[in-house]
Amino acid sequence: MAINDFNADVQDIGISLHPCAYLHNYALVENDPIIDIIYEKYLKAAPVFTKRDGKNIEDFLKKFIKKGDDKRTIFYLDSGRLRPSKSLQDVLASMMRGNSEFTLLDTQKVIYEEILAAARQVVKSGKKHTIIVKGGPGTGKSVLAINLLTELINRGMSASYVSKNAAPRNVYNQKLKGDMKKSRIDILFSGSGAFTDLSSRNRFDVLLADEAHRLNEKSGLFGNLGENQIMEIIRASKLSVFFIDEDQIVTMKDIGSISEIRKHAEALGSTVYETELDSQFRCSGSDGYISWLDNMLDIRETANPLWDDSYEYDFRLFDNPNELRDAIFEKNRPDNKSRLVAGYCWNWIKEGKNDSSIHDIVLGDYNFEMSWNLGSSQTWAIDPDSVREIGCIHTCQGLEFDYVGVIIGPDLRYENGHIVTDVSKRAKTDQSVKGIKSLPLMERERKAATIIKNTYKVLMSRGMKGCYVYCCDKGLQGHIGSLLKNSSRS
Repeated sequence: MAINDFNADVQDIGISLHPCAYLHNYALVENDPIIDIIYEKYLKAAPVFTKRDGKNIEDFLKKFIKKGDDKRTIFYLDSGRLRPSKSLQDVLASMMRGNSEFTLLDTQKVIYEEILAAARQVVKSGKKHTIIVKGGPGTGKSVLAINLLTELINRGMSASYVSKNAAPRNVYNQKLKGDMKKSRIDILFSGSGAFTDLSSRNRFDVLLADEAHRLNEKSGLFGNLGENQIMEIIRASKLSVFFIDEDQIVTMKDIGSISEIRKHAEALGSTVYETELDSQFRCSGSDGYISWLDNMLDIRETANPLWDDSYEYDFRLFDNPNELRDAIFEKNRPDNKSRLVAGYCWNWIKEGKNDSSIHDIVLGDYNFEMSWNLGSSQTWAIDPDSVREIGCIHTCQGLEFDYVGVIIGPDLRYENGHIVTDVSKRAKTDQSVKGIKSLPLMERERKAATIIKNTYKVLMSRGMKGCYVYCCDKGLQGHIGSLLKNSSRS
Protein backbone atom coordinates (compact mmCIF):
# COMPACT_ATOMS: atom_id res chain seq x y z
CA MET A 1 0.00 0.00 0.00
CA ALA A 2 2.82 2.41 0.82
CA ILE A 3 4.42 1.85 -2.59
CA ASN A 4 1.10 2.40 -4.36
CA ASP A 5 0.46 5.54 -2.32
CA PHE A 6 3.83 7.22 -2.82
CA ASN A 7 5.71 5.83 -5.82
CA ALA A 8 4.94 8.07 -8.80
CA ASP A 9 6.53 5.67 -11.30
CA VAL A 10 4.38 2.78 -10.07
CA GLN A 11 1.29 5.00 -10.44
CA ASP A 12 2.20 6.34 -13.89
CA ILE A 13 3.53 3.15 -15.49
CA GLY A 14 0.79 1.03 -13.96
CA ILE A 15 2.97 -1.56 -12.23
CA SER A 16 0.74 -4.17 -10.62
CA LEU A 17 1.78 -5.09 -7.07
CA HIS A 18 0.93 -8.44 -5.43
CA PRO A 19 2.45 -8.81 -1.93
CA CYS A 20 3.30 -12.03 -0.12
CA ALA A 21 5.43 -13.20 2.81
CA TYR A 22 7.96 -16.02 2.49
CA LEU A 23 9.10 -17.48 5.83
CA HIS A 24 11.57 -19.91 4.35
CA ASN A 25 12.81 -21.35 7.68
CA TYR A 26 9.45 -21.51 9.43
CA ALA A 27 7.46 -24.76 9.59
CA LEU A 28 3.75 -24.43 10.30
CA VAL A 29 2.26 -26.42 13.18
CA GLU A 30 -1.31 -27.46 13.87
CA ASN A 31 -3.50 -24.46 14.77
CA ASP A 32 -0.56 -22.18 14.05
CA PRO A 33 -1.27 -18.62 15.30
CA ILE A 34 0.39 -17.11 12.21
CA ILE A 35 -2.56 -18.22 10.06
CA ASP A 36 -5.26 -17.65 12.68
CA ILE A 37 -8.65 -16.56 11.32
CA ILE A 38 -8.21 -13.11 12.89
CA TYR A 39 -5.59 -12.45 10.18
CA GLU A 40 -7.82 -13.65 7.35
CA LYS A 41 -8.16 -10.19 5.79
CA TYR A 42 -4.38 -9.70 5.67
CA LEU A 43 -3.61 -13.24 4.52
CA LYS A 44 -6.00 -12.82 1.64
CA ALA A 45 -4.20 -9.63 0.57
CA ALA A 46 -0.70 -11.02 1.20
CA PRO A 47 -0.52 -14.84 1.39
CA VAL A 48 2.09 -16.48 3.62
CA PHE A 49 4.47 -19.17 2.31
CA THR A 50 6.56 -21.19 4.75
CA LYS A 51 9.34 -23.78 4.77
CA ARG A 52 7.49 -26.52 2.86
CA ASP A 53 5.76 -24.18 0.36
CA GLY A 54 8.53 -24.01 -2.27
CA LYS A 55 6.24 -25.19 -5.09
CA ASN A 56 3.40 -22.90 -3.98
CA ILE A 57 5.52 -19.76 -3.99
CA GLU A 58 6.96 -20.80 -7.35
CA ASP A 59 3.43 -21.00 -8.77
CA PHE A 60 2.58 -17.62 -7.14
CA LEU A 61 5.55 -15.95 -8.81
CA LYS A 62 4.89 -17.54 -12.20
CA LYS A 63 1.30 -16.31 -12.05
CA PHE A 64 2.36 -12.66 -11.98
CA ILE A 65 5.84 -12.64 -13.57
CA LYS A 66 5.75 -13.83 -17.16
CA LYS A 67 9.19 -12.69 -18.30
CA GLY A 68 12.24 -10.70 -17.22
CA ASP A 69 12.66 -6.96 -17.81
CA ASP A 70 16.36 -6.48 -17.10
CA LYS A 71 15.66 -5.22 -13.54
CA ARG A 72 13.61 -2.20 -14.68
CA THR A 73 10.71 -2.91 -12.32
CA ILE A 74 13.07 -3.34 -9.36
CA PHE A 75 14.64 0.01 -10.23
CA TYR A 76 11.25 1.75 -10.29
CA LEU A 77 10.29 0.21 -6.95
CA ASP A 78 13.58 1.14 -5.29
CA SER A 79 14.25 4.56 -6.83
CA GLY A 80 10.86 5.78 -8.02
CA ARG A 81 9.87 9.44 -7.68
CA LEU A 82 7.80 10.23 -4.60
CA ARG A 83 4.27 11.55 -5.12
CA PRO A 84 1.16 10.88 -3.02
CA SER A 85 -1.64 9.06 -4.81
CA LYS A 86 -5.06 10.68 -5.24
CA SER A 87 -6.67 8.08 -2.99
CA LEU A 88 -4.19 8.88 -0.19
CA GLN A 89 -4.95 12.58 -0.60
CA ASP A 90 -8.67 11.83 -0.24
CA VAL A 91 -8.13 9.69 2.89
CA LEU A 92 -6.07 12.38 4.64
CA ALA A 93 -8.44 15.19 3.66
CA SER A 94 -11.43 13.27 5.03
CA MET A 95 -9.62 12.74 8.35
CA MET A 96 -8.95 16.47 8.73
CA ARG A 97 -12.46 17.51 7.75
CA GLY A 98 -14.34 18.74 10.80
CA ASN A 99 -11.44 17.92 13.16
CA SER A 100 -11.54 20.98 15.43
CA GLU A 101 -8.28 20.08 17.19
CA PHE A 102 -6.37 21.18 14.07
CA THR A 103 -8.00 24.58 13.50
CA LEU A 104 -5.56 27.36 12.61
CA LEU A 105 -5.75 30.81 14.20
CA ASP A 106 -4.03 34.22 13.93
CA THR A 107 -0.35 34.08 12.95
CA GLN A 108 -0.64 30.33 12.33
CA LYS A 109 -2.69 31.12 9.22
CA VAL A 110 -0.18 33.70 7.98
CA ILE A 111 2.82 31.38 8.38
CA TYR A 112 0.81 28.49 6.89
CA GLU A 113 0.32 30.48 3.67
CA GLU A 114 3.96 31.58 3.63
CA ILE A 115 5.21 27.99 3.85
CA LEU A 116 2.79 26.77 1.16
CA ALA A 117 4.00 29.56 -1.13
CA ALA A 118 7.61 28.56 -0.44
CA ALA A 119 6.78 24.91 -1.22
CA ARG A 120 5.31 25.87 -4.59
CA GLN A 121 8.37 28.00 -5.40
CA VAL A 122 10.84 25.28 -4.40
CA VAL A 123 9.12 22.58 -6.45
CA LYS A 124 9.03 24.92 -9.44
CA SER A 125 12.60 26.25 -9.21
CA GLY A 126 14.36 23.23 -7.72
CA LYS A 127 16.38 25.50 -5.40
CA LYS A 128 16.63 24.33 -1.78
CA HIS A 129 15.03 26.41 0.98
CA THR A 130 14.93 26.08 4.76
CA ILE A 131 12.35 27.78 6.98
CA ILE A 132 12.82 28.13 10.74
CA VAL A 133 9.55 28.63 12.65
CA LYS A 134 10.21 29.89 16.18
CA GLY A 135 7.53 29.63 18.84
CA GLY A 136 7.23 29.21 22.58
CA PRO A 137 4.98 26.74 24.45
CA GLY A 138 1.42 26.68 23.16
CA THR A 139 1.97 28.80 20.05
CA GLY A 140 0.63 25.98 17.86
CA LYS A 141 3.76 24.67 16.14
CA SER A 142 2.49 21.08 15.95
CA VAL A 143 -1.00 22.05 14.79
CA LEU A 144 0.56 24.15 12.05
CA ALA A 145 2.81 21.24 11.02
CA ILE A 146 -0.13 18.80 10.76
CA ASN A 147 -2.18 21.26 8.68
CA LEU A 148 0.76 21.79 6.35
CA LEU A 149 1.28 18.04 6.01
CA THR A 150 -2.33 17.56 4.97
CA GLU A 151 -2.37 20.41 2.48
CA LEU A 152 0.96 19.49 0.91
CA ILE A 153 -0.18 15.91 0.38
CA ASN A 154 -3.49 17.21 -0.99
CA ARG A 155 -1.50 19.27 -3.52
CA GLY A 156 0.37 16.19 -4.71
CA MET A 157 3.69 16.96 -3.01
CA SER A 158 5.74 14.37 -1.15
CA ALA A 159 5.90 15.40 2.51
CA SER A 160 6.43 13.89 5.94
CA TYR A 161 5.96 14.99 9.57
CA VAL A 162 9.24 14.31 11.39
CA SER A 163 10.02 14.29 15.12
CA LYS A 164 12.76 12.90 17.33
CA ASN A 165 10.32 12.26 20.18
CA ALA A 166 7.83 9.48 19.34
CA ALA A 167 5.11 10.83 21.66
CA PRO A 168 3.86 13.78 19.54
CA ARG A 169 3.94 11.97 16.20
CA ASN A 170 2.13 8.93 17.65
CA VAL A 171 -0.54 11.07 19.32
CA TYR A 172 -1.16 13.37 16.35
CA ASN A 173 -1.23 10.36 14.03
CA GLN A 174 -3.81 8.71 16.29
CA LYS A 175 -5.90 11.88 16.55
CA LEU A 176 -6.11 11.99 12.76
CA LYS A 177 -6.96 8.29 12.45
CA GLY A 178 -9.57 8.23 15.21
CA ASP A 179 -10.54 4.65 16.07
CA MET A 180 -8.47 3.07 13.30
CA LYS A 181 -5.55 1.00 14.65
CA LYS A 182 -3.67 0.94 11.37
CA SER A 183 -3.95 3.41 8.55
CA ARG A 184 -2.40 4.37 5.25
CA ILE A 185 -1.32 7.69 6.77
CA ASP A 186 1.12 6.01 9.19
CA ILE A 187 3.85 6.34 6.56
CA LEU A 188 3.50 10.14 6.69
CA PHE A 189 4.92 10.23 10.23
CA SER A 190 8.62 9.58 10.59
CA GLY A 191 11.38 9.50 13.18
CA SER A 192 14.24 11.97 12.79
CA GLY A 193 16.75 9.18 12.16
CA ALA A 194 15.09 8.01 8.94
CA PHE A 195 17.21 10.08 6.54
CA THR A 196 20.73 8.74 7.02
CA ASP A 197 20.84 7.19 3.53
CA LEU A 198 22.89 9.37 1.18
CA SER A 199 20.64 8.34 -1.73
CA SER A 200 17.74 10.21 -0.14
CA ARG A 201 19.07 13.61 -1.33
CA ASN A 202 16.12 15.86 -2.35
CA ARG A 203 13.86 12.80 -2.24
CA PHE A 204 11.06 14.72 -0.49
CA ASP A 205 9.49 17.95 -1.60
CA VAL A 206 8.93 19.00 2.03
CA LEU A 207 10.01 17.68 5.44
CA LEU A 208 8.30 19.20 8.50
CA ALA A 209 10.59 18.77 11.52
CA ASP A 210 8.51 19.35 14.66
CA GLU A 211 10.18 19.76 18.07
CA ALA A 212 13.39 20.52 16.17
CA HIS A 213 15.15 21.44 19.42
CA ARG A 214 15.11 17.69 20.22
CA LEU A 215 17.05 16.60 17.14
CA ASN A 216 20.25 14.60 17.76
CA GLU A 217 23.56 14.32 16.01
CA LYS A 218 23.63 10.54 15.54
CA SER A 219 20.75 8.15 14.83
CA GLY A 220 19.96 4.54 15.61
CA LEU A 221 19.41 2.61 18.83
CA PHE A 222 23.12 2.73 19.66
CA GLY A 223 23.77 6.20 18.25
CA ASN A 224 26.01 4.81 15.53
CA LEU A 225 24.16 5.80 12.36
CA GLY A 226 24.31 8.92 10.23
CA GLU A 227 26.19 12.18 10.70
CA ASN A 228 23.77 14.86 11.89
CA GLN A 229 19.97 14.75 11.86
CA ILE A 230 19.59 18.44 11.01
CA MET A 231 21.89 18.10 8.03
CA GLU A 232 20.20 14.87 6.90
CA ILE A 233 16.70 16.41 6.96
CA ILE A 234 17.88 19.41 4.92
CA ARG A 235 19.71 17.12 2.49
CA ALA A 236 16.70 14.83 1.99
CA SER A 237 14.23 17.61 1.12
CA LYS A 238 13.84 20.50 -1.27
CA LEU A 239 12.09 22.50 1.46
CA SER A 240 12.91 21.76 5.10
CA VAL A 241 10.79 23.37 7.82
CA PHE A 242 12.02 23.35 11.43
CA PHE A 243 9.62 24.18 14.27
CA ILE A 244 11.75 25.15 17.24
CA ASP A 245 11.80 26.50 20.79
CA GLU A 246 15.36 26.65 22.10
CA ASP A 247 14.06 26.82 25.69
CA GLN A 248 12.83 23.23 25.34
CA ILE A 249 16.24 21.56 25.04
CA VAL A 250 15.98 18.92 27.78
CA THR A 251 18.66 16.26 27.19
CA MET A 252 22.41 16.08 26.67
CA LYS A 253 21.90 14.82 23.12
CA ASP A 254 19.60 17.64 21.97
CA ILE A 255 21.46 19.73 19.38
CA GLY A 256 18.55 21.60 17.80
CA SER A 257 19.31 25.31 17.66
CA ILE A 258 18.74 28.07 15.14
CA SER A 259 22.48 28.57 14.65
CA GLU A 260 22.98 24.83 14.00
CA ILE A 261 20.16 24.77 11.44
CA ARG A 262 21.57 27.83 9.69
CA LYS A 263 25.07 26.31 9.59
CA HIS A 264 23.96 23.11 7.86
CA ALA A 265 21.50 24.85 5.53
CA GLU A 266 24.16 27.23 4.28
CA ALA A 267 26.63 24.37 3.82
CA LEU A 268 24.09 22.57 1.63
CA GLY A 269 23.24 25.67 -0.40
CA SER A 270 19.78 26.08 1.11
CA THR A 271 18.37 29.60 1.47
CA VAL A 272 17.24 30.22 5.06
CA TYR A 273 14.21 32.18 6.27
CA GLU A 274 13.10 32.76 9.86
CA THR A 275 9.60 33.48 11.09
CA GLU A 276 7.88 33.42 14.48
CA LEU A 277 4.58 32.32 15.98
CA ASP A 278 3.77 35.06 18.47
CA SER A 279 0.24 34.13 19.57
CA GLN A 280 0.06 31.81 22.59
CA PHE A 281 -2.98 29.51 22.70
CA ARG A 282 -2.06 27.27 25.62
CA CYS A 283 -2.12 28.41 29.30
CA SER A 284 -5.33 30.35 28.55
CA GLY A 285 -3.34 32.43 26.08
CA SER A 286 -1.41 34.02 28.91
CA ASP A 287 2.05 35.19 27.88
CA GLY A 288 2.24 36.62 31.39
CA TYR A 289 2.12 33.11 32.87
CA ILE A 290 5.00 31.94 30.64
CA SER A 291 7.03 35.00 31.66
CA TRP A 292 6.22 34.29 35.31
CA LEU A 293 7.47 30.70 34.83
CA ASP A 294 10.72 31.96 33.32
CA ASN A 295 11.25 34.24 36.31
CA MET A 296 10.18 31.69 38.93
CA LEU A 297 12.46 28.96 37.50
CA ASP A 298 15.33 31.45 37.16
CA ILE A 299 15.55 30.82 33.41
CA ARG A 300 15.60 34.55 32.74
CA GLU A 301 14.60 37.70 34.59
CA THR A 302 11.27 39.07 33.39
CA ALA A 303 8.84 41.80 34.33
CA ASN A 304 6.57 39.18 35.93
CA PRO A 305 8.16 38.11 39.24
CA LEU A 306 4.87 37.94 41.18
CA TRP A 307 1.69 36.16 40.23
CA ASP A 308 -0.93 38.42 38.68
CA ASP A 309 -4.60 37.40 38.71
CA SER A 310 -4.98 39.02 35.29
CA TYR A 311 -3.35 35.89 33.84
CA GLU A 312 -6.76 34.18 34.13
CA TYR A 313 -5.00 30.84 34.40
CA ASP A 314 -5.81 28.20 37.00
CA PHE A 315 -2.51 27.75 38.83
CA ARG A 316 -2.59 26.02 42.21
CA LEU A 317 0.05 24.92 44.69
CA PHE A 318 -0.69 21.77 46.73
CA ASP A 319 0.89 20.83 50.06
CA ASN A 320 -0.05 17.16 49.63
CA PRO A 321 0.57 15.06 46.47
CA ASN A 322 -2.58 13.00 47.13
CA GLU A 323 -4.68 16.15 46.93
CA LEU A 324 -2.92 17.10 43.69
CA ARG A 325 -3.66 13.66 42.23
CA ASP A 326 -7.33 13.78 43.28
CA ALA A 327 -7.76 17.25 41.78
CA ILE A 328 -6.37 16.10 38.42
CA PHE A 329 -8.54 12.95 38.52
CA GLU A 330 -11.56 15.21 38.99
CA LYS A 331 -10.56 17.52 36.11
CA ASN A 332 -10.05 14.48 33.90
CA ARG A 333 -13.52 12.98 34.39
CA PRO A 334 -15.42 14.96 31.72
CA ASP A 335 -13.24 14.32 28.64
CA ASN A 336 -9.99 12.47 29.52
CA LYS A 337 -7.85 15.55 28.87
CA SER A 338 -5.90 16.00 32.11
CA ARG A 339 -2.72 14.21 33.18
CA LEU A 340 -0.12 13.91 35.95
CA VAL A 341 3.56 14.42 35.13
CA ALA A 342 6.76 14.55 37.16
CA GLY A 343 10.44 15.34 36.94
CA TYR A 344 12.47 12.23 36.12
CA CYS A 345 13.72 11.67 39.70
CA TRP A 346 12.40 8.13 40.28
CA ASN A 347 13.73 5.01 38.59
CA TRP A 348 11.47 3.31 36.06
CA ILE A 349 11.33 -0.18 37.57
CA LYS A 350 12.07 -2.67 34.79
CA GLU A 351 9.67 -5.36 36.06
CA GLY A 352 6.82 -2.86 36.21
CA LYS A 353 7.10 -1.21 32.81
CA ASN A 354 3.81 -2.78 31.74
CA ASP A 355 2.23 -3.16 35.18
CA SER A 356 0.59 -0.12 36.81
CA SER A 357 0.31 -2.00 40.13
CA ILE A 358 4.10 -1.68 40.52
CA HIS A 359 4.70 1.84 41.79
CA ASP A 360 7.86 3.64 40.68
CA ILE A 361 7.09 6.97 42.34
CA VAL A 362 6.79 6.74 46.11
CA LEU A 363 6.48 9.70 48.49
CA GLY A 364 6.55 7.93 51.84
CA ASP A 365 5.62 10.87 54.04
CA TYR A 366 2.21 11.01 52.35
CA ASN A 367 1.62 7.32 51.48
CA PHE A 368 1.62 8.43 47.86
CA GLU A 369 2.46 5.76 45.27
CA MET A 370 1.95 5.75 41.50
CA SER A 371 3.45 4.15 38.40
CA TRP A 372 5.30 5.81 35.55
CA ASN A 373 3.47 5.58 32.21
CA LEU A 374 3.45 2.03 30.85
CA GLY A 375 5.99 1.08 28.20
CA SER A 376 3.43 -0.97 26.28
CA SER A 377 1.65 2.15 24.96
CA GLN A 378 2.89 4.78 22.52
CA THR A 379 -0.08 7.10 23.17
CA TRP A 380 -0.11 7.60 26.95
CA ALA A 381 -1.36 11.18 26.58
CA ILE A 382 -4.73 10.08 25.17
CA ASP A 383 -5.12 6.48 26.39
CA PRO A 384 -8.19 5.63 28.49
CA ASP A 385 -7.33 5.47 32.23
CA SER A 386 -3.71 6.57 31.73
CA VAL A 387 -4.46 9.44 34.11
CA ARG A 388 -3.59 6.79 36.74
CA GLU A 389 -0.02 6.73 35.43
CA ILE A 390 2.48 9.57 35.68
CA GLY A 391 4.13 10.85 32.53
CA CYS A 392 7.56 12.45 32.20
CA ILE A 393 9.21 14.91 29.84
CA HIS A 394 9.69 12.20 27.18
CA THR A 395 5.98 11.30 26.99
CA CYS A 396 4.42 14.77 27.11
CA GLN A 397 6.77 17.18 25.30
CA GLY A 398 5.02 18.59 22.24
CA LEU A 399 1.58 17.69 23.63
CA GLU A 400 -1.05 19.50 25.65
CA PHE A 401 -3.83 18.78 28.15
CA ASP A 402 -6.67 20.76 29.68
CA TYR A 403 -5.07 20.51 33.13
CA VAL A 404 -1.63 19.24 34.06
CA GLY A 405 -0.55 18.17 37.53
CA VAL A 406 3.22 18.53 38.05
CA ILE A 407 5.29 16.88 40.77
CA ILE A 408 8.55 18.82 41.01
CA GLY A 409 11.15 16.33 42.18
CA PRO A 410 14.20 16.83 44.44
CA ASP A 411 16.35 17.85 41.45
CA LEU A 412 14.97 21.39 41.87
CA ARG A 413 15.00 23.18 45.20
CA TYR A 414 15.25 26.65 46.75
CA GLU A 415 18.08 27.57 49.11
CA ASN A 416 19.44 30.87 50.44
CA GLY A 417 17.26 32.90 48.14
CA HIS A 418 18.17 31.02 44.95
CA ILE A 419 16.85 28.25 42.71
CA VAL A 420 19.23 25.28 42.95
CA THR A 421 19.43 22.37 40.48
CA ASP A 422 20.81 18.99 41.52
CA VAL A 423 21.43 16.54 38.69
CA SER A 424 22.44 13.83 41.21
CA LYS A 425 18.75 13.54 42.16
CA ARG A 426 17.80 12.46 38.65
CA ALA A 427 16.85 8.78 38.23
CA LYS A 428 19.57 6.38 37.11
CA THR A 429 17.22 5.27 34.33
CA ASP A 430 17.04 8.80 32.91
CA GLN A 431 19.12 8.89 29.73
CA SER A 432 18.69 12.64 29.25
CA VAL A 433 21.70 13.44 31.48
CA LYS A 434 23.84 10.49 30.43
CA GLY A 435 27.43 11.61 29.94
CA ILE A 436 27.12 14.83 31.93
CA LYS A 437 29.75 13.71 34.47
CA SER A 438 32.38 13.73 31.73
CA LEU A 439 32.05 17.51 31.28
CA PRO A 440 34.27 20.04 33.08
CA LEU A 441 32.69 21.15 36.38
CA MET A 442 31.44 24.60 35.32
CA GLU A 443 30.06 23.33 32.01
CA ARG A 444 28.45 20.38 33.81
CA GLU A 445 26.67 22.69 36.25
CA ARG A 446 25.52 25.03 33.47
CA LYS A 447 24.26 22.18 31.30
CA ALA A 448 22.49 20.46 34.21
CA ALA A 449 20.78 23.70 35.23
CA THR A 450 19.55 24.30 31.67
CA ILE A 451 18.18 20.76 31.28
CA ILE A 452 16.43 20.70 34.67
CA LYS A 453 14.91 24.19 34.43
CA ASN A 454 13.78 23.66 30.83
CA THR A 455 12.24 20.33 31.82
CA TYR A 456 10.02 21.92 34.45
CA LYS A 457 9.10 24.80 32.16
CA VAL A 458 7.94 22.27 29.57
CA LEU A 459 5.98 20.25 32.15
CA MET A 460 4.37 23.33 33.67
CA SER A 461 3.28 24.71 30.29
CA ARG A 462 1.38 21.62 29.08
CA GLY A 463 -2.00 22.75 30.49
CA MET A 464 -4.44 24.70 28.35
CA LYS A 465 -6.57 25.74 31.32
CA GLY A 466 -4.53 25.08 34.42
CA CYS A 467 -1.40 23.77 36.11
CA TYR A 468 -1.41 22.21 39.60
CA VAL A 469 1.92 21.77 41.39
CA TYR A 470 3.41 19.87 44.32
CA CYS A 471 7.09 20.37 45.27
CA CYS A 472 9.15 17.71 47.02
CA ASP A 473 11.40 20.45 48.38
CA LYS A 474 9.67 22.49 51.09
CA GLY A 475 11.94 25.46 50.38
CA LEU A 476 10.74 25.57 46.77
CA GLN A 477 7.14 25.07 47.92
CA GLY A 478 7.51 28.10 50.19
CA HIS A 479 9.22 30.17 47.48
CA ILE A 480 6.47 29.59 44.94
CA GLY A 481 3.90 30.28 47.65
CA SER A 482 5.54 33.63 48.35
CA LEU A 483 5.24 34.57 44.67
CA LEU A 484 1.50 33.88 44.87
CA LYS A 485 1.09 36.07 47.96
CA ASN A 486 -1.68 38.68 47.80
CA SER A 487 -3.29 36.85 44.88
CA SER A 488 -6.34 34.59 44.72
CA ARG A 489 -3.92 31.64 44.36
CA SER A 490 -2.39 32.08 47.83
